[in-house]
Amino acid sequence: MDTCFPNSLFTPGSIAVFGASDRPGSVGQVVFQNLLDAGYRGPLYPVNPKHAKVQGRRAYCSIKDIKGPVELAVIATPPATVPGIIEHCGNHGVKTAVIITAGFGETGEQGAELERKVLETARCHNIRLLGPNCLGIMRPSIGLNATFYNGHAIDGSIAFVSQSGALCTALLDWSQNTGVGFSSVVSVGSSADVDFGEILDYLAGDPRTQSILMYIEGIRDARRFLNALRAAASIKPVILIKVGRHPAGSRAALSHTASLVGADDIFDAAISRAGGVRVQTTTQLFNSAMALSCGIRPTGKRLAIVTNGGGPGVIGADRATDLGLEMAKLSDDTIGYLNLHLPLNWSHNNPLDLIGNAHPDLYRHAVQACLNDENVDGVLAILTPQAMTRPLESAQILVELSNTCSKPVLGCWMGEMQVMEARREFLGTHKPHFDTPESAVEVFSFLAACYQNQKLLAQLTCSVPQQDKPDVGSARRIIEHALKDQRNILTETESKALLSAFHIPVAKTMIARSPDEALLIAQKAGFPVAMKINSPDITHKSDVGGVLLNLRNEQDVRSAYRKLIDNARHHRPDARMDGVAVEPMVSRPNGRELMIGVTSDPVFGPVITFGAGGTTVEIIGDRAITLPPLDLPMARNLIGKTRVSRMLGAFRNLPAVNMTALESTLLRVSEMICELPALREMDINPLILDEHGAWAVDARVVVESSPRATGHYTHMTIPPYPASLVTHSRFACRTSFTIRPGRPEDYGLIQNFMDRLANEPGLNPWMSNRRDIAGSMLTCLVHSDYSTSMSLVALETSADEETAIGLASFSACADGNSCEFTIMTEYPEQHTELVCELMISLAQAARSVGLSMIAGTIPKSLSGMAELLPPLGFLITRETADSLKISKQL
Repeated sequence: MDTCFPNSLFTPGSIAVFGASDRPGSVGQVVFQNLLDAGYRGPLYPVNPKHAKVQGRRAYCSIKDIKGPVELAVIATPPATVPGIIEHCGNHGVKTAVIITAGFGETGEQGAELERKVLETARCHNIRLLGPNCLGIMRPSIGLNATFYNGHAIDGSIAFVSQSGALCTALLDWSQNTGVGFSSVVSVGSSADVDFGEILDYLAGDPRTQSILMYIEGIRDARRFLNALRAAASIKPVILIKVGRHPAGSRAALSHTASLVGADDIFDAAISRAGGVRVQTTTQLFNSAMALSCGIRPTGKRLAIVTNGGGPGVIGADRATDLGLEMAKLSDDTIGYLNLHLPLNWSHNNPLDLIGNAHPDLYRHAVQACLNDENVDGVLAILTPQAMTRPLESAQILVELSNTCSKPVLGCWMGEMQVMEARREFLGTHKPHFDTPESAVEVFSFLAACYQNQKLLAQLTCSVPQQDKPDVGSARRIIEHALKDQRNILTETESKALLSAFHIPVAKTMIARSPDEALLIAQKAGFPVAMKINSPDITHKSDVGGVLLNLRNEQDVRSAYRKLIDNARHHRPDARMDGVAVEPMVSRPNGRELMIGVTSDPVFGPVITFGAGGTTVEIIGDRAITLPPLDLPMARNLIGKTRVSRMLGAFRNLPAVNMTALESTLLRVSEMICELPALREMDINPLILDEHGAWAVDARVVVESSPRATGHYTHMTIPPYPASLVTHSRFACRTSFTIRPGRPEDYGLIQNFMDRLANEPGLNPWMSNRRDIAGSMLTCLVHSDYSTSMSLVALETSADEETAIGLASFSACADGNSCEFTIMTEYPEQHTELVCELMISLAQAARSVGLSMIAGTIPKSLSGMAELLPPLGFLITRETADSLKISKQL
């Protein structure tokens, strides 16, 4: 694995600027001048064959003339020169390059060909590329300003990652007046190589970064992006904006689900699943940056509003309700205190209306009382300039109170001229302030959502309650038969057989190819029956008059058969006919009609939808979306997002439905997606649910002729938890232990384990060269994607308490075939058994995701392992005087 990146991008020890110039206004001139002015302290080399000196520094004709190492190349030369420069950089040992130059894939086929050549050259030399067509990168704390922005960023704790260089410059310019500071500003440009995922991986573990903002136009590697976002969002607020919400054009949908779901819906579902918070406007993004820079960290969503005007207070309360916030219910003690200190005609409720002439002391009493109330998570104070108000003094009181309490305090001084001095007070003391109540409430909701996401990410796992094992083999054979027959749409019989293989209850269906055969089936099933046209070419049967219900006798069945065939031939003369499907009518008077669907997104892969069912699903549009795999809390959360969920409890004469049956069905559909890579779209509509259970009345399934998967679960953006890798063993002393893949809720266990190792470094030779795992990088371990990376934790259980006694992980190398491992235990000389078990489990885990080689180093002092591992197929060689290299072909 290349360990130089991303350090060589964010903290380069030396920089060469290709195209550095003295020509005023040129990109090369601005970039080199910015590096000089920002105070970059490492070696800085201007490369320009036309000049002996550039901006007072010796210039070099080529990187070959530079004697020392170069960690970062910044390229601002014409596009045609870039492949050659990358070749020279590779020969010189450069590992990272920022290509500011435009004129590549964004310009057409000729530019795309040039971009491919640049990438091929870079990969030959193991060089990572940021860009092309990007603004560059800033790291204010080390004086790194490798951009052509006309200025510098304030040093701070926010990282901004953007596909738009223009938005970077706008945010940077705005930040100069608001005092917002940045740990990093990264313009990824075309993202031809380095994408959001790798940048987020670094920022998640970066101690200088406390929060992350992003501007996104598109995602290249969805799996890596979501895994990195999940890791980052679990410890830091991540707020993003994505454009392109309304794509021009449409696609043909073979199922109801696909016609209901758009790409932007799926992006929202993916971001929500990974813990990020999406905003819709640049104003919201900029306001969030201002609040984050002030250190605002809500710990809940209960908001109190203090105002001297009823109208602004109600506006704020309405917006809070829109966004799912709670208007805090003030305690009796708080109400009593306020009654003593506020005018008799105050509102006696939240929002707290202090009346128009509220003086500063009233703000002090009201805000302080709310901050002291355990039912309040944050306070928004609103002031409108009126004859008796004193905006500056009230602002000073708000600043004073915010300094004495950890709860968020937001100010909204409305107007302009009369509140200008008060706004300067907020700005000078670095306190969050807003022009309108809506803006303040929106930011509070975004940051409260970040906190809620962190709690959810820390406790959720993709493990699924134990259920009967599905007949995956039979299901796959059904799909293979259809594909062999050159069909992408399964018949209703095949679709229901697929559901049955995963233990989803279905209405039994038989195919009749004549009126007489239909009658025999109806008599055997029992009247009344339903009949539907059976054609591989007709997806939506109701649209062609292909469904008849409640057929109660012989005459009904015979005439229904002829009518269904005639209707289908009239509407679809080109369709192949294969008789009529006959099934008993599902009589469930207390049933609710629901729909569960599956569709596929070209970026994020399979998606699950749930909502109201029936023939009017597109008109009603009541559905929620999520990415699989699901666990029980996720299934319940998906159900709760819909309007139809309110109809599942008891109401009027209807009993409550069997929620366990619905949850089980959703988990089964998730299981189908995991185990059937060829599944492209599916509708279970209607799914009848009542107090007794769930029943799939109708189903249609679309499969792919060329499955997306190239390995186990590679068709999924979020792979399921690999429960098959859990092992149980015993030490020679008969103490038992478990080795299993890490989960988000393991963070505390692993953190305690790492703390013990760090406190006794002399007892553990692993710690001498593995300190980089400590701290926030633990997040990446517990949020591994179970594909390109995985952590294994060894646990000892005693008195119902688990203790981590070992940790191992692997991460795939750039070649996609091999991986590098890390392994740690307490007292490894005494725990050679555990080390060996971890190595065996690591090798098995790496093999399960298609890797063919695992390698890593251990301290030479662990000589006992050199004897134990070779019989297990591991090769041990000397790496350095102090370490041994362990490797194994898988």
